[in-house]
Amino acid sequence: MTVDEKTRAVTVTPGRAAQELELGRDEFRLAVQLGLVRTVPAGESGRRRVERGELDRLKAAPDFPAGLRDRVRAVGTTEAAALLGITPERFTRLARTGHISPVRFSLNRYRAVVWTYLAEEVAGFGLACPALLTGRLPLELRERLAAQEDVRPRNWRARRLGVLLRAADDPWAQAAAVASMLDPVQVAEVVDDPYERAHLDRLRPPAPPGMPVGAAGRDIAERLTRADDPDEILWHRLSLALALDEARTAQAAPYPGDVARSGAAGERPGAGASVRKRRQETPTAAPVLLPSAPPPVLRLPPVRPATAASLLPSAAATSAAAVAAPVPASSPAWVPAQASTPAWVPAPVAAAAGHPAGPERPPSRPAARARLLDRLRRRRAAGGGRVRGRKRPAAWP
Repeated sequence: MTVDEKTRAVTVTPGRAAQELELGRDEFRLAVQLGLVRTVPAGESGRRRVERGELDRLKAAPDFPAGLRDRVRAVGTTEAAALLGITPERFTRLARTGHISPVRFSLNRYRAVVWTYLAEEVAGFGLACPALLTGRLPLELRERLAAQEDVRPRNWRARRLGVLLRAADDPWAQAAAVASMLDPVQVAEVVDDPYERAHLDRLRPPAPPGMPVGAAGRDIAERLTRADDPDEILWHRLSLALALDEARTAQAAPYPGDVARSGAAGERPGAGASVRKRRQETPTAAPVLLPSAPPPVLRLPPVRPATAASLLPSAAATSAAAVAAPVPASSPAWVPAQASTPAWVPAPVAAAAGHPAGPERPPSRPAARARLLDRLRRRRAAGGGRVRGRKRPAAWP
């Protein structure tokens, strides 16, 4: 008898367990979510079953089945307000400020979120805080309500995360449960290794029961399952970083080819080692060929002082110098540009019929600017002045 056959012999399906416990389908799901009914994994399929001994334990309770049914009884806003003897509007204000945490949610036909609460917790709140059921609410609560504060989604996420962490029996599964509370962008910022992110995605817990099927409704539900408050996001990011450190210490994430290198399907090399040590070095780019010696710098003879217009080299002269420059036969295939020769030479553009040809664009390369600055420095060293117009001389700044 295989392991799966042995497990099936001592366990029952969730549907069969709900019938024996006299619970509805939603009530049984809620009982499993709250930890009232323990389940075990059934083989490699990933589905969970209920042991026969767990059913016997629940049936042996003196208040079975009424006691178990009362503990999983869920009520809406109107019924919860009736249990406390207050209006639904006041109960909603108390739930928005975090005094009562919802246990699940659903979307109605208008795509509005409907929160559900445990009747046992609602009754316990009425006994613990009777002052909030009558009279005016405290000033702090009124200010929070005026600021449109609503912590119901956050309280529901905190409850769900606790359930997922209790059900996870592996460090990587616990890290995946924390990662499910964050946006994929936030997860990528914390987990920089793509193989670790892929491993967390494989271990991501399933969506909560009752998720809508339509695209619009599912988008609303997915926003409720992810943290949106800044301090809540920061808390989950820190929790994910700590969970990753613990998971890496216990066992490294699987990498492609781990089974082939280890030679055994059930063992991975590098378990318990740091993942960063196993990363391959990033291939570097090919080295760039540089010339053995810098090109010679042409020294121009000193010139007489001239106007600023005469200092700019013309495009035609520059083009002629570039064309007339001889290329030695033994030069390599790649020849660096000389400092005195501009790399960009403007090509003559034919003017359209009826339109005069525009002035040629002077080269604006660093070589032309270097030659201009060289001339200006030599003129300044020679003590020459610059004439602006024909009115009064002015020294070059």
